Amino acid sequence: MSRVLVLNCGSSSVKWRRYDGDRALDHGVVERIGEPGGGPADHTAAVRQILDGLDLTGLTAVGHRVVHGGRTFSAPVFVDDAVLAAIKDLVPLAPLHNPANLAGIEVARAALPGIPQVAVFDTAFHHTLPEAAATYAIDRDTAERYDIRRYGFHGTSHAYVSRRTAELLGRPYEQLNTITLHLGNGASACAVANGRSVATSMGMSPLEGLVMGTRSGDVDPTVIFHLRREGGLSVDDIDDLLNHRSGLLGLTGANDMREVLQRRAAGDRAAELAFDVYCRRITGYVGAYYALLGRVDAIAFTAGVGEHAAPVRAAALAGLGRLGITVDDARNDGGDGDRVISPDGAEVSVCVIRTDEEREIARQTRDVVESVRGTGR
Repeated sequence: MSRVLVLNCGSSSVKWRRYDGDRALDHGVVERIGEPGGGPADHTAAVRQILDGLDLTGLTAVGHRVVHGGRTFSAPVFVDDAVLAAIKDLVPLAPLHNPANLAGIEVARAALPGIPQVAVFDTAFHHTLPEAAATYAIDRDTAERYDIRRYGFHGTSHAYVSRRTAELLGRPYEQLNTITLHLGNGASACAVANGRSVATSMGMSPLEGLVMGTRSGDVDPTVIFHLRREGGLSVDDIDDLLNHRSGLLGLTGANDMREVLQRRAAGDRAAELAFDVYCRRITGYVGAYYALLGRVDAIAFTAGVGEHAAPVRAAALAGLGRLGITVDDARNDGGDGDRVISPDGAEVSVCVIRTDEEREIARQTRDVVESVRGTGR
């Protein structure tokens, strides 16, 4: 079996996991990167620390999460100098994440010169979006000049969860229409038709769409102009407000849904409103994606909130019974792991799926390596 090391470099952490085929061997995380008195000074030091601490005997490949592949990368690729240069060119589209991803790749290439390195892109799954879904209604020349379009994110999660949903239901993946809801600190929805992403809530950046832990999700663009003209806020101030001081945090002072639910149960009105705003946004996207798909076979909740917050699942789908979408209260409130929480015989199966982005990255990495070997390269 092929042994694959997955490196998932976030903005301030590096998660790693080793696989032997599809079997996870071990895993770990290095956190607080670059923080005073915290962890390693930067991502380069963090990845070196990880590699120095592992026995990499028998390693056949390293798979790297890369957040933004732009228009360039529609599938995972073997990393060479040209690919590395292309990822660097995309840094302006993901300035907080692509540099960290690049650091992981560069360190691993230097430390493991004989081991294939594969880049797996968060945006790649959404390259199947129809042009009507990817295009913003702004001046075409301006959009082309500055690469403005919907790219979508959480692609590895949506790919894994939609495929795993088909497995759970015993249905062919290529014949299933699924709405996947990745609800974590970052959150996004995706409509998957026959294994292909056809709509997703995040746009040019991860800011658009659902309400998140600290991100606003959808807002009228005029809010930005108003804050600049009337409030005197700088562009950086507004960027910080919408990305880091909005969402659940902005509405309640807490970005953790568990705390919001506790406050709501205690009668906190701000928490009640935040919960309603959060769930109403999800409901709207589910309804819109139902209309786009025409037929929905399954809805899958995943990530921290999606997997563990039963009240969110119930409220987000409440009132959609006429669309064949219902949740069984007992199943929703109990159980663990991948499961169906809709009643027996429901027209639309509602599922809870544990996302596993690292496993998906490992799978795609193996596919690339096997493809390269098959061509004799």
